[in-house]
Amino acid sequence: MTCIAIDDEPLALKLLEDNIAKAPFLRLVASCRDAFEALKVLQEQPVDLVFVDIQMPGLTGLQFIASLPRKPQVILITAYRQYALEGFDLDVVDYLVKPVPLERFLRACNRAREIHELQAARQQGPAPVQPDYFFLPADYSQVKIQFRDILYMEGLRDYVKIYLKSSPKPLLFRASLKSIEPELPAGKFIRIHKSYIVAVESITAIRKKSVFIGSLELPVGDAFSQAIDRLLRPNG
Repeated sequence: MTCIAIDDEPLALKLLEDNIAKAPFLRLVASCRDAFEALKVLQEQPVDLVFVDIQMPGLTGLQFIASLPRKPQVILITAYRQYALEGFDLDVVDYLVKPVPLERFLRACNRAREIHELQAARQQGPAPVQPDYFFLPADYSQVKIQFRDILYMEGLRDYVKIYLKSSPKPLLFRASLKSIEPELPAGKFIRIHKSYIVAVESITAIRKKSVFIGSLELPVGDAFSQAIDRLLRPNG
């Protein structure tokens, strides 16, 4: 998070800079001796968080916050307790009274980070929902295949046989494993041979050169043995 520090007292501003440096997720882009200098900074670059004193000459911290058309997050740091209610009316993240213990300062910063991450997630919107099916052409129609229904697929030159949990007979499609593979959800299927793609959840046992689906044994090609190793040691 980018931030600026505003305080008319040099020692207080230096202490604020030192405290900000202790928060690894904060990047200080400017230190300002008054609100007018801070307004110029905000006109030149977007800032996520503002640390500001209240009692400053010319324009107080509260007046500064109220004047902003687009407010970043604000943490007030002041020697005066009596402005707390007015500060929270301006929707500040926190109100810190000098001298501020480092633990209390970092707690306020973490609260600002949580709000920042929540706002970013809202702007991104919900993650797109991945379909749980795909369509394959057969007899001038598009046949819907549920991923969860697939046991395995067998490639036969220009055709693919798909073996399903719900059907005693495989479905035959004019397609290739190469064309189907990109349609499959990542992590749910594994290519074990140039002629076979298997649903991971349907695998019941693995040997060095073969994979079992119940009593059915399918060969593992040499070129695909590493994929089997990764399946056996997902964190290795």
